[in-house]
Amino acid sequence: MKTNVNVIEISNLWVHYGDIPVLEDINLTVEQPRDLMAIIGPNGGGKTTLLKVILGLIKPSKGTVKIFRESPAINRKHIGYVSQHSTFDFDFPISVWEVVLMGRMGHAGLLKSYSKEDKLKAYNALNIVNMVEYKDHQIGKLSGGQRQRVFIARALTTEPKILLLDEPSSGLDTHMQGELYDLLSKLKKKMAIIMVTHDLTAVSLHVDTVACLNRKLFYHGSKEIPREDLEAAYHCPVEMIAHGVPHRVLKDH
Repeated sequence: MKTNVNVIEISNLWVHYGDIPVLEDINLTVEQPRDLMAIIGPNGGGKTTLLKVILGLIKPSKGTVKIFRESPAINRKHIGYVSQHSTFDFDFPISVWEVVLMGRMGHAGLLKSYSKEDKLKAYNALNIVNMVEYKDHQIGKLSGGQRQRVFIARALTTEPKILLLDEPSSGLDTHMQGELYDLLSKLKKKMAIIMVTHDLTAVSLHVDTVACLNRKLFYHGSKEIPREDLEAAYHCPVEMIAHGVPHRVLKDH
């Protein structure tokens, strides 16, 4: 795979649910494989839909999506994904090790056992997120922050070039959030990361670029958010959106 090409290229993309447009004329280029990008915007603005379009799980009504200049179907193997809502029953007696190995299921197949390579990649992923010592623990007994690390490890087992995270800090306390962003700061050295979030303080402190999305995308390739972009995305005065947000996040034009 070539590494001197754009990571993600989205051009003139529209997505409809029935007759209702969910994403309108989206254009986005992620040029560097070592950026942490945040996508912010109101609920129902299409943020999760955009992630699923990048994954190839939702087909656009029109427009194009390229992952390393190929379709998501071809290069999905280079994408790791951590969804907002886990489908796990945390009362079910499944170990951290078993959860992380699930990330290799596409390689092992449903009826095949995991190979030595699968197990090595799962162990390496746990090591990256500092959760090796918990590999035999039941996942339901872990804290929220520890579980999030496990789900990130599962996504890392395929050694992705792109990591997509949907509200990764949701439900975490301040300390756990700090640990999560420390981890993401390390991971972005090896991959591009796109994170959907409502945490504007995290946007100020931890990310490299910010996009606002509410059906339409507002993006300038930096972490500073023009006041008019926030108001256009949220449809209300900026003071109601970002009270207390560090000043450097907001940029007047």
